[in-house]
Amino acid sequence: MANQAQPSIRYSVGVASSHPETQSSHPERSPVPPPSVSPGAHRFPPPKFQNDQIPSPSIQAPTTASPANGVKSGSPPPHLSTPPGPPVFSSPVRPAAVPFRASPSTPQPVAFSSGSSLPTSSPPHFSNGSVDLLHQTSDVTEDLTTVGEAPYVLFSAHKVLKQKKLANVPSLGFGALVSPGREISPGPQIIQRDPHRCQNCGAYANVYCKILLGSGQWQCVICRKLNGSEGEYIAPSREDLRNFSELSSPMVDYVQTGNKRPGFIPVSDSRMSAPIVLVIDECLDEPHLQHLQSSLHAFVDSLPPTTRIGIILYGRTVSVYDFSEESIASADVLPGEKSPTQESLKSLIYGTGIYLSPMHASLPVAHAIFSSLRPYKLNISEVSRDRCLGTAVEVALAIVQGPSAEISRGLITRSGGKSRIIVCAGGPNTYGPGSVPHSYSHPNYPHMEKTALKWMEHLGREAHRHNTVVDILCAGTCPVRVPVVQPLAKASGGVLVLHDDFGEAFGVNLQRASTRAAGSHGILEIRCSDDILISQAVGPGEEAHVDTHETFKNDSSLYIQMLSVEETQSFSLSMETKGDIKSDYVFFQFVIQYSNVYQADISRVITVRLPTVDSVSSYLESVQDEVAAVLIAKRTLLRAKNYSDAIDMRSTIDERIKDIALKFGSQVPKSKLYRFPKEISLLPELLFHLKRGPLLGSIVGHEDERSVLRNLFLNASFDLSLRMVAPRCLMHREGGTFEELPAYDLAMQSDAAVVLDHGTDVFIWLGAELAVDEGRSAAALAACRTLAEELTEFRFPAPRILAFKEGSSQARYFVSRLIPAHKDPPYEQEARFPQLRTLTTEQRTKLKSSFIHFDEPSTCEWLRSLKVVPPEPS
Repeated sequence: MANQAQPSIRYSVGVASSHPETQSSHPERSPVPPPSVSPGAHRFPPPKFQNDQIPSPSIQAPTTASPANGVKSGSPPPHLSTPPGPPVFSSPVRPAAVPFRASPSTPQPVAFSSGSSLPTSSPPHFSNGSVDLLHQTSDVTEDLTTVGEAPYVLFSAHKVLKQKKLANVPSLGFGALVSPGREISPGPQIIQRDPHRCQNCGAYANVYCKILLGSGQWQCVICRKLNGSEGEYIAPSREDLRNFSELSSPMVDYVQTGNKRPGFIPVSDSRMSAPIVLVIDECLDEPHLQHLQSSLHAFVDSLPPTTRIGIILYGRTVSVYDFSEESIASADVLPGEKSPTQESLKSLIYGTGIYLSPMHASLPVAHAIFSSLRPYKLNISEVSRDRCLGTAVEVALAIVQGPSAEISRGLITRSGGKSRIIVCAGGPNTYGPGSVPHSYSHPNYPHMEKTALKWMEHLGREAHRHNTVVDILCAGTCPVRVPVVQPLAKASGGVLVLHDDFGEAFGVNLQRASTRAAGSHGILEIRCSDDILISQAVGPGEEAHVDTHETFKNDSSLYIQMLSVEETQSFSLSMETKGDIKSDYVFFQFVIQYSNVYQADISRVITVRLPTVDSVSSYLESVQDEVAAVLIAKRTLLRAKNYSDAIDMRSTIDERIKDIALKFGSQVPKSKLYRFPKEISLLPELLFHLKRGPLLGSIVGHEDERSVLRNLFLNASFDLSLRMVAPRCLMHREGGTFEELPAYDLAMQSDAAVVLDHGTDVFIWLGAELAVDEGRSAAALAACRTLAEELTEFRFPAPRILAFKEGSSQARYFVSRLIPAHKDPPYEQEARFPQLRTLTTEQRTKLKSSFIHFDEPSTCEWLRSLKVVPPEPS
């Protein structure tokens, strides 16, 4: 590790105190009785790859020179950078950034197009020495349908425009969201043999390949070269080719199990548990500590018996707890001022202590440790307490690695999935390596912050190199200096999450963080038809340096090394066409290679075929408003590194709307107004939510909170991303049912209860009339809470669920996230909120009188201010 310090003082204590200055330095261990706790390539211009940038004013990620309009002309250089977003749109231009996607929440999954040309039963026909594919192929894919309700890949449109000038309009853009770690049902077909790959470009044989039945040769859909199949694809008829999974399904998994036994697929009981090390802040006041203890007790009770766990505390020192004594909590203590030396780590790891132990053997000890924690007693403010978070993570990483570095590799078996370090932090890192001064007024603060950022990123990269993810879960009222600790989590493939306290939401996130890994050693390969260029990629990864040119001389794919393979993450890809498209279809192939938690090596191959069209209207009808909005939001958020940038990005939303109306809409006769295209009528509303909401708006007050939300959003799955952009509104009805409504303030009817899902927050609003009736109010509140828990059951991070009554001060959180549609004329209110028609005249008058006048516009008012006629509701 960096900063080699002098050999650490090694001594043991029964329990690490919150006040190391007062600890006894006696070398013997003192037992603590257990508590009684009830279990409760020719890389055609490679895209710029973007993983979310750290929003710190003190450090800037490298950027490439770019014209004023934020988009590049010519081919982007083959390196990663922080691309500028597309503020001003002049055509033709190329989209600036590449985002990542995740699984869809609501409707409109991308259909894997049905119909494709495949083998005929006639023998191969040779003409002038060449094979006539057209007569030798036939179609076995006409029956393909959409794969599942939540596919791995979502495109912003189901068709591609043939004309380059229109296809590359950056204000709308074209792209895809890819969720490499997402599990869906039914899953992909499993194949336990080596795949057939194109010897020219490396693409995999797939359902859309043309095949010569007589010779078994297949034509690659990416580069159109012929390849042999070693006779495997020789078949008397096209029906026989359906026996090959890769020729009958657009999604397949090639599986190679760890023990090489054919047909061996481990069952869940044999799942290998990667170790989890808890790194806990011991500088907490009593109220925070009590909540943390409850969350920790519940956490270890929830872990599977085979999970190996380690526990480390940090303050001014680092206490590493030893599980070698049953029912006794004891710790070895290292100084936190400097990085531990190799000698001190070696003496720790090779000593008699056991620092990682399976839960079935160490549960009583874990409970004893948590019960023995004591609140911070010294009279020092929270922000000024010495916390050696960096040193503690270094020690945790050494514990996870264990002595394997000194042992022959042949004797070491890798654990399934990624090891995980979970930091429970209540304040900033102010002591030891990677720390910053207690006070911003320190004369050398900017330089020390810059040094700390680099050190933290280096530590995160070291963790990733050793296949370990670092998640940082923060709670309490003390600022944790997010820009300083964010690089540690991000570079390792982990996340940083802020909580109000160490209570329920924190405890839920502890549990979900420990189980969310789907695999490790992930590589994402993306291949597209020659007509398509990936201009930008954004997500939890970085461009991988994979040299495949010796095997595939014309491999033009983009390789992305995934920092982790998890269901809660996604990558977004921005694409453009390199010229006018002549063919009827374009093809995309996504390959995710990773090791799963059962130690099997998976190569998941997803092939998508999209039709090309000349008609702009046909293209617009195929646009998926929600996917397009998420892609646009991720491109926009790339440039919002701080609050000042976020304000600038709001104006780009305005420019984007005007440009889409200009390029794809129609001008109103005898007017300077443009009609927004009716085919994508939902898009303006989604982007208006983005502009007003917590990602770009001023709803969230603290910059640390905004930066955490932005970083989370850039890596988030599609469903979470969509909810963070535009909330989902559900009104409770009698009988416990719910009706989905537009997210307008017109839903705030005094006799109703409403649930608003905003991704990282879920709000429950009770109308004043309903709240008066205690029986109905309690039943509605219970139903709303149940719905909120069901909606967010597998979401990570787990959202806050807040309930409040109409007229309360907290109700402003709810009101601020709804569009003020009450300002629109009645006909527009009814057109967009038809539920109003069920209200009596008296009820409507009462509803109207309940709204307070303010200056913020509705969606319709906003669009008119841009000289755009609002689209009719679809």
